[in-house]
Amino acid sequence: MKLKLYPLTTGEIPVRPADPRRDWMDSAREAFPYRCLPLALANQHGWEFFTPFDFEAEWTGGVLPQDVIVRSETPIAPGAPGAPMANFGEGVLTFELSVMLRTPKGWNIFLTGPLNGVKDGIAPLSGVIETDWSPYTFTMNWRFTRPGKVRFSAGDAIATFFPVRRDLFESVEPEIGSLHDETDTYEQFMLWREQRSDFAQRLAMKESEAVGEKWQKTYYRGLNPDGGKGPPDHKIKLRVKPFKP
Repeated sequence: MKLKLYPLTTGEIPVRPADPRRDWMDSAREAFPYRCLPLALANQHGWEFFTPFDFEAEWTGGVLPQDVIVRSETPIAPGAPGAPMANFGEGVLTFELSVMLRTPKGWNIFLTGPLNGVKDGIAPLSGVIETDWSPYTFTMNWRFTRPGKVRFSAGDAIATFFPVRRDLFESVEPEIGSLHDETDTYEQFMLWREQRSDFAQRLAMKESEAVGEKWQKTYYRGLNPDGGKGPPDHKIKLRVKPFKP
Protein backbone atom coordinates (compact mmCIF):
# COMPACT_ATOMS: atom_id res chain seq x y z
CA MET A 1 0.00 0.00 0.00
CA LYS A 2 1.05 3.61 -0.51
CA LEU A 3 1.36 6.07 2.35
CA LYS A 4 1.99 9.55 1.04
CA LEU A 5 3.29 12.51 3.00
CA TYR A 6 2.83 16.04 1.65
CA PRO A 7 5.09 18.69 3.25
CA LEU A 8 3.33 22.00 3.80
CA THR A 9 6.56 23.95 4.36
CA THR A 10 9.95 24.12 2.73
CA GLY A 11 12.93 22.36 4.24
CA GLU A 12 13.44 18.95 5.74
CA ILE A 13 10.51 17.21 7.40
CA PRO A 14 11.54 15.66 10.74
CA VAL A 15 10.11 12.19 10.13
CA ARG A 16 11.82 8.79 10.25
CA PRO A 17 11.09 5.09 10.82
CA ALA A 18 10.32 4.50 14.49
CA ASP A 19 13.47 4.29 16.59
CA PRO A 20 13.75 0.87 18.28
CA ARG A 21 15.74 2.26 21.21
CA ARG A 22 14.42 3.77 24.45
CA ASP A 23 16.60 5.54 27.00
CA TRP A 24 14.97 3.82 29.96
CA MET A 25 15.44 0.41 28.30
CA ASP A 26 19.08 1.16 27.49
CA SER A 27 19.81 2.18 31.08
CA ALA A 28 18.10 -0.84 32.66
CA ARG A 29 20.22 -3.59 34.14
CA GLU A 30 21.77 -5.50 31.19
CA ALA A 31 19.20 -3.67 29.00
CA PHE A 32 16.86 -6.52 29.95
CA PRO A 33 13.61 -4.86 28.70
CA TYR A 34 14.74 -5.62 25.13
CA ARG A 35 14.39 -9.31 25.97
CA CYS A 36 10.63 -8.76 25.90
CA LEU A 37 9.95 -9.19 22.18
CA PRO A 38 6.41 -7.70 22.27
CA LEU A 39 7.88 -4.57 23.88
CA ALA A 40 10.82 -4.36 21.47
CA LEU A 41 8.63 -4.88 18.40
CA ALA A 42 6.12 -2.23 19.51
CA ASN A 43 8.97 0.29 19.62
CA GLN A 44 9.54 -0.28 15.91
CA HIS A 45 5.96 0.03 14.72
CA GLY A 46 5.39 2.77 12.18
CA TRP A 47 7.08 6.12 11.74
CA GLU A 48 7.76 8.97 14.08
CA PHE A 49 8.00 12.73 13.98
CA PHE A 50 10.76 14.29 16.02
CA THR A 51 11.46 17.84 17.09
CA PRO A 52 14.60 19.53 15.74
CA PHE A 53 14.57 21.99 18.65
CA ASP A 54 15.97 22.14 22.16
CA PHE A 55 13.40 23.75 24.41
CA GLU A 56 11.78 23.82 27.83
CA ALA A 57 8.03 23.94 28.43
CA GLU A 58 6.34 24.87 31.68
CA TRP A 59 2.74 24.61 32.82
CA THR A 60 1.69 26.95 35.59
CA GLY A 61 -1.45 24.94 36.35
CA GLY A 62 -3.93 27.30 34.69
CA VAL A 63 -6.51 26.46 32.03
CA LEU A 64 -5.57 29.12 29.44
CA PRO A 65 -3.17 28.63 26.51
CA GLN A 66 -0.78 31.22 27.98
CA ASP A 67 -0.45 29.07 31.08
CA VAL A 68 1.86 26.82 29.04
CA ILE A 69 5.14 28.66 28.44
CA VAL A 70 7.75 27.55 25.88
CA ARG A 71 11.34 28.72 26.28
CA SER A 72 14.23 28.15 23.87
CA GLU A 73 17.73 29.58 23.66
CA THR A 74 17.39 29.80 19.89
CA PRO A 75 14.40 31.30 18.03
CA ILE A 76 11.79 28.80 16.83
CA ALA A 77 9.89 29.90 13.73
CA PRO A 78 6.11 29.62 14.19
CA GLY A 79 4.72 26.81 12.06
CA ALA A 80 8.07 25.09 11.60
CA PRO A 81 7.78 21.28 11.54
CA GLY A 82 8.30 19.98 15.08
CA ALA A 83 7.80 23.42 16.63
CA PRO A 84 6.19 23.47 20.10
CA MET A 85 3.38 25.88 20.91
CA ALA A 86 0.47 26.38 23.28
CA ASN A 87 -2.91 27.08 21.72
CA PHE A 88 -5.47 24.77 23.36
CA GLY A 89 -5.16 25.44 27.09
CA GLU A 90 -5.86 22.88 29.82
CA GLY A 91 -2.15 22.16 30.20
CA VAL A 92 -1.75 20.96 26.60
CA LEU A 93 1.54 21.36 24.72
CA THR A 94 1.08 21.20 20.94
CA PHE A 95 3.56 20.33 18.21
CA GLU A 96 3.14 21.63 14.68
CA LEU A 97 3.71 18.85 12.13
CA SER A 98 3.17 20.86 8.91
CA VAL A 99 2.31 17.83 6.81
CA MET A 100 -0.69 16.19 5.25
CA LEU A 101 -0.87 12.39 5.06
CA ARG A 102 -2.82 10.43 2.49
CA THR A 103 -3.79 6.76 2.85
CA PRO A 104 -5.71 4.44 0.51
CA LYS A 105 -9.49 4.38 0.72
CA GLY A 106 -10.75 2.95 4.00
CA TRP A 107 -7.50 3.51 5.91
CA ASN A 108 -6.98 5.92 8.84
CA ILE A 109 -3.83 7.12 10.55
CA PHE A 110 -3.38 6.33 14.23
CA LEU A 111 -1.30 9.08 15.84
CA THR A 112 0.11 8.70 19.32
CA GLY A 113 3.25 9.26 21.37
CA PRO A 114 6.48 7.25 21.09
CA LEU A 115 5.40 3.72 21.95
CA ASN A 116 6.84 2.63 25.30
CA GLY A 117 8.36 6.08 25.67
CA VAL A 118 8.09 7.74 29.07
CA LYS A 119 8.56 11.35 30.07
CA ASP A 120 8.11 12.59 33.61
CA GLY A 121 5.48 15.30 34.05
CA ILE A 122 3.84 15.07 30.63
CA ALA A 123 2.02 12.39 28.62
CA PRO A 124 1.21 12.11 24.88
CA LEU A 125 -2.36 12.19 23.65
CA SER A 126 -3.60 9.99 20.79
CA GLY A 127 -5.76 10.65 17.76
CA VAL A 128 -7.26 8.87 14.76
CA ILE A 129 -7.46 10.78 11.46
CA GLU A 130 -9.38 9.81 8.32
CA THR A 131 -6.50 10.50 5.98
CA ASP A 132 -8.00 8.87 2.87
CA TRP A 133 -10.12 11.96 2.18
CA SER A 134 -9.36 14.71 4.72
CA PRO A 135 -7.80 17.91 3.31
CA TYR A 136 -7.09 19.09 6.87
CA THR A 137 -3.86 19.22 8.81
CA PHE A 138 -3.43 17.88 12.34
CA THR A 139 -1.12 18.44 15.27
CA MET A 140 0.46 16.27 17.96
CA ASN A 141 -0.53 17.08 21.53
CA TRP A 142 0.88 16.25 24.94
CA ARG A 143 -0.75 17.07 28.28
CA PHE A 144 1.10 17.96 31.43
CA THR A 145 0.29 15.61 34.29
CA ARG A 146 1.08 18.27 36.88
CA PRO A 147 2.33 21.87 36.97
CA GLY A 148 6.05 22.09 36.35
CA LYS A 149 8.74 22.02 33.68
CA VAL A 150 9.71 19.47 31.04
CA ARG A 151 12.54 19.52 28.55
CA PHE A 152 12.75 18.21 25.00
CA SER A 153 16.03 17.90 23.12
CA ALA A 154 16.57 18.09 19.37
CA GLY A 155 15.95 14.64 17.92
CA ASP A 156 13.44 13.58 20.57
CA ALA A 157 10.47 11.70 19.14
CA ILE A 158 7.21 13.58 19.63
CA ALA A 159 4.76 11.35 17.74
CA THR A 160 4.36 7.87 16.27
CA PHE A 161 1.94 7.08 13.46
CA PHE A 162 0.83 4.13 11.34
CA PRO A 163 -2.17 3.17 9.17
CA VAL A 164 -5.14 1.22 10.52
CA ARG A 165 -8.24 0.07 8.66
CA ARG A 166 -11.28 2.18 9.46
CA ASP A 167 -13.56 -0.85 9.65
CA LEU A 168 -11.12 -2.94 11.71
CA PHE A 169 -12.99 -3.00 14.99
CA GLU A 170 -16.48 -3.28 13.52
CA SER A 171 -15.30 -6.30 11.52
CA VAL A 172 -13.95 -8.14 14.57
CA GLU A 173 -16.25 -10.66 16.28
CA PRO A 174 -15.05 -10.97 19.93
CA GLU A 175 -15.68 -14.37 21.44
CA ILE A 176 -14.75 -16.15 24.68
CA GLY A 177 -13.79 -19.81 24.27
CA SER A 178 -12.41 -22.67 26.34
CA LEU A 179 -8.74 -23.51 25.99
CA HIS A 180 -9.64 -27.15 26.69
CA ASP A 181 -11.42 -27.24 23.31
CA GLU A 182 -8.14 -26.46 21.55
CA THR A 183 -6.24 -29.65 22.31
CA ASP A 184 -2.92 -28.79 20.64
CA THR A 185 -2.83 -25.28 22.05
CA TYR A 186 -3.75 -26.53 25.51
CA GLU A 187 -0.97 -29.12 25.49
CA GLN A 188 1.60 -26.58 24.33
CA PHE A 189 0.43 -24.12 26.99
CA MET A 190 0.70 -26.68 29.79
CA LEU A 191 4.17 -27.68 28.60
CA TRP A 192 5.26 -24.03 28.56
CA ARG A 193 3.84 -23.43 32.04
CA GLU A 194 5.79 -26.41 33.40
CA GLN A 195 8.96 -25.23 31.67
CA ARG A 196 8.54 -21.71 33.02
CA SER A 197 8.05 -22.96 36.60
CA ASP A 198 11.08 -25.23 36.31
CA PHE A 199 13.24 -22.47 34.84
CA ALA A 200 12.20 -20.01 37.57
CA GLN A 201 13.14 -22.51 40.26
CA ARG A 202 16.50 -23.27 38.68
CA LEU A 203 17.21 -19.58 38.25
CA ALA A 204 16.36 -18.92 41.92
CA MET A 205 18.78 -21.70 42.90
CA LYS A 206 21.41 -20.05 40.66
CA GLU A 207 21.88 -23.17 38.59
CA SER A 208 24.69 -22.37 36.15
CA GLU A 209 22.80 -23.38 33.00
CA ALA A 210 19.74 -21.28 33.90
CA VAL A 211 21.89 -18.31 34.95
CA GLY A 212 23.77 -18.50 31.65
CA GLU A 213 20.52 -18.63 29.66
CA LYS A 214 19.11 -15.61 31.61
CA TRP A 215 15.59 -15.96 30.24
CA GLN A 216 13.49 -18.39 28.23
CA LYS A 217 13.81 -17.64 24.54
CA THR A 218 11.28 -19.92 22.87
CA TYR A 219 8.81 -17.14 21.97
CA TYR A 220 11.65 -14.79 20.98
CA ARG A 221 12.96 -17.46 18.61
CA GLY A 222 9.52 -18.27 17.24
CA LEU A 223 9.47 -21.78 18.70
CA ASN A 224 6.73 -23.78 20.38
CA PRO A 225 7.43 -25.18 23.87
CA ASP A 226 8.11 -28.61 22.33
CA GLY A 227 10.76 -27.09 20.08
CA GLY A 228 8.65 -27.10 16.94
CA LYS A 229 8.89 -24.11 14.64
CA GLY A 230 6.24 -21.42 14.79
CA PRO A 231 4.97 -19.46 11.77
CA PRO A 232 7.49 -18.65 9.02
CA ASP A 233 6.65 -14.93 9.22
CA HIS A 234 7.62 -14.64 12.91
CA LYS A 235 9.32 -11.28 13.46
CA ILE A 236 12.06 -10.23 15.83
CA LYS A 237 12.78 -7.03 13.91
CA LEU A 238 10.83 -4.74 11.61
CA ARG A 239 12.30 -3.09 8.54
CA VAL A 240 10.24 0.08 8.18
CA LYS A 241 11.05 2.00 5.02
CA PRO A 242 11.82 5.73 5.23
CA PHE A 243 9.78 8.30 3.33
CA LYS A 244 11.38 9.07 -0.04
CA PRO A 245 10.78 11.97 -2.40
